[in-house]
Amino acid sequence: MKIKEIMKNVNEFFRENVAPPHKITSVEKLEEGGWKIKIEVVEEKEYMKRYAKDEMLGTYEVLLDEDKEITAYKRLEIRYRSAVGVES
Repeated sequence: MKIKEIMKNVNEFFRENVAPPHKITSVEKLEEGGWKIKIEVVEEKEYMKRYAKDEMLGTYEVLLDEDKEITAYKRLEIRYRSAVGVES
């Protein structure tokens, strides 16, 4: 299944290169080809544990090409895990 492959690729990329994934919140097929994903990751987990602070979650937008390869990503926001926010 294509979406499962995309989610697996994104999770592996973030685990290896950015931060541990928390959850993927959206997967969209783009009209011009490729995919757009939003993923939440746990930021600075060890630092926050050390100082008894709530974990920080970063929300990232990820772009993939037709071959399911990541071509770009950027952090959209960062917030405390316990903070109630409005998803954009």
